[in-house]
Amino acid sequence: MRAAIAFGLGGLLLAGTALADEPAVGDPVAGKKIAGQCRTCHGIDGYAKIPIAPHIGGEPAPYLRNQLTAFRDGTRTHEMMSVVAKMLTDEQINDVAAWYAYPIATATLTADPSGAPEACTACHGVDGIAVIEDAPNLTGETNIYIDTQLKAFRLGNRKHEIMSAVAAEMTDAEIRAVADWYGSVKLDIKMAN
Repeated sequence: MRAAIAFGLGGLLLAGTALADEPAVGDPVAGKKIAGQCRTCHGIDGYAKIPIAPHIGGEPAPYLRNQLTAFRDGTRTHEMMSVVAKMLTDEQINDVAAWYAYPIATATLTADPSGAPEACTACHGVDGIAVIEDAPNLTGETNIYIDTQLKAFRLGNRKHEIMSAVAAEMTDAEIRAVADWYGSVKLDIKMAN
C-alpha cells in the first residue's frame, strides 16, 4: 500500500507516493537536476516522450531504485540505461527515484473492466496502476513497449521471479492482448501540489 509523503521543493509542498513501511530516502530537488538527463526519453515529469521508453512518473521509489540499481550493476541491461545508470551513485539513484516517485499517476479505463487480463491484475491492477511495490504501472504504456518486455521475460533476456514464469506460458497473441489492454488505458501524470 502506498502512503502520501511530502517534500518541500522551492517553497512548494509536494505530495508523493512511497511505501507505507519504507522510510523516505532521496532528495527530490537534487533528483530533478539529475532527471534533466532522463527527460529526453522519460520526460521531466515521468511521462515518456518516445514509444520504447516507459512512463516512470508516479512509480514507487523502491521500484525505481531497484531498476536503476539493476541497470547500474548489470543485472538488467539496456543499451542506453546501462550506460546512464553506470555513472550514478547510490545517493543519485535515491534522489532521482524520489523525484519521479512523487507525481500522481492516474488511469482512466476506456473499456469494460471485466476484459482486463486476469493473469496481470493481481500485481498491475485492472487499470494498470500497480498494486504491489515490485510491479510497475502499465497504464498507458505503448503496446510495443509492453510486448517487448513480456517477450524479454519469456526468452530469459530479462529475469524476474514472477514475470519470467508468467511470460514463459504466454503466446504471442496473449502478449499482444495484454499490451493492447494496458496501452488503451489513458494515463495522466500530475505533479502534486
